Amino acid sequence: MKQILLYAIAFILFSGVGNAQVNVNGVNLSAKLKTSTAELQLNGAGVRKKAIFKVYVLGLYLKNPSKDANAILNSKEEKAVKLQITSSMVNSKNMEEAVREGFDLSLNGKVGALQSKIDNFIEIFSHEEIKTGDYFILNYVPGVGVKSSKNGKHLATVEGDDFAKALFGIWLGAKPVEAALKTALLGGK
Repeated sequence: MKQILLYAIAFILFSGVGNAQVNVNGVNLSAKLKTSTAELQLNGAGVRKKAIFKVYVLGLYLKNPSKDANAILNSKEEKAVKLQITSSMVNSKNMEEAVREGFDLSLNGKVGALQSKIDNFIEIFSHEEIKTGDYFILNYVPGVGVKSSKNGKHLATVEGDDFAKALFGIWLGAKPVEAALKTALLGGK
């Protein structure tokens, strides 16, 4: 009986079943994310902090793992982030403000050319009030755009590689919203 138990434990450890999820700040992120067109791998994950609050957990999913932020931003391969709200301090209004601030940083204040796309994207945060536990999947599909969903329900698609690069630049750009989060998304600590 002991031998069977040891074999079972060894099987779980070495088959990858034990690595099927990563826990970040109490949020379980799957090692893989299935989209309508691909299966992406978790590249890295971290916590977005604002003042003393841990406001959300973010996981970056790629077709091919990478530690090169510029390569990820310029890649025309499918990619996605899963953003899960972890603080009751987050609501639709301050999420909109934070996303606008993120685009401003990502684009060095030059948001004019993408303003209408940014406005359309930000509407996903106001469809219904945001609460702790809600999650958003922001999935860039080449030739389609960024498909956004909340809690598994598709909300919008915003076209354009330029928009996708600006969106992912919020976390991976030269001026990310949080340097430690960028490091974590690239697989660092």
